[in-house]
Order: sequence, then structure tokens, then C-alpha cells
Amino acid sequence: MAYERNDRRREEAPSEFVEKLVRINRVSKTVKGGRIFKFSALCVVGDGKGKIGIGLGKAAEVSEAARKGFDDAKKNLVQITLKGNTIPHEVTGKFGAGRVMLKPAAPGTGVIAGGAVRAVVEAAGIKDIYTKCLRSNNPNNVVAATFEGLRSLRNAEQVAKIRGKSPEEI
Repeated sequence: MAYERNDRRREEAPSEFVEKLVRINRVSKTVKGGRIFKFSALCVVGDGKGKIGIGLGKAAEVSEAARKGFDDAKKNLVQITLKGNTIPHEVTGKFGAGRVMLKPAAPGTGVIAGGAVRAVVEAAGIKDIYTKCLRSNNPNNVVAATFEGLRSLRNAEQVAKIRGKSPEEI
């Protein structure tokens, strides 16, 4: 009895997430026989509607590290507060030595951001924003600081609920 083999790879369904590979880092370990190289991949995933996640994957091959990073990012998704195509207020995100200032911008301004911050902001679906990296420019710290800054955003209704007041009082 002959079995028919399907050698074609299965077509992956289009993901509802925007996946961005921020940085690939090659690290080496020196052993008796020479150097062993491995890779770490810093990844950002977002749905373009205010849901984002960051992940770090490590493996012996770049593609495997990236896959692990994207899987890790999908496990760490959080919903952020947006106001139209921008953020509701100015905020500074802090992580390690990284500090990232995020400011709302008028419609049509675009994304004014560097590489690592731009990946997080675009994955979140923010179209108009000013950003500035203030201390560290290490992509791991910058991405994590941007993520923390965006997580700390609150709109008037959320602040009023925390304070036990109505949104009109605030």
C-alpha cells in the first residue's frame, strides 16, 4: 500500500498580530574546542489596536530564537490605553538604566521615535507620538522602558474610578 506524502509546508494562517524583530544578538561561549555561538532575539508583538507584548528568545539558530521570542511576546500581551491615534498624556517609562519619554502629538505628526521605541509604538497602533530615549540606548532596556511607560497610561475615566469620583470632577 502506497502512502502519499505531502512535502509542501502547511500555509500558516495570517496572524492578527504585527510581529517586529527589534534586535538579534550573537553571544559566544569559549570552550576547550573553540567558540560556541548562540543567538538572542528581542521581539515585539501587537495587534495595532492597543494590545502589545515583548519577548526574548534564545537559541542556537536565529530563526529558532526569533520564533521563541515571538511566542514569549504573545504570552505577555497587555492592553494599553489610547486616545484616538495617540496617547492620553505625557509619561516617562523606566526600566533598568533605560528611560523613555512619550508625549502625545497632534494628528498628522507621525511617529517620531528611534528604532527600538518605534517598533513598540507601531505594534501598539499609535500613529502620532513624540518620543525620546533619555539615558540608556540598550535596545533591551529601551523596549522594556517603553512597554512600562505605555502600561502606566490612564485616561480620565480610569483615574476617576481609582479616586472614587466622576470623570467630570477630574
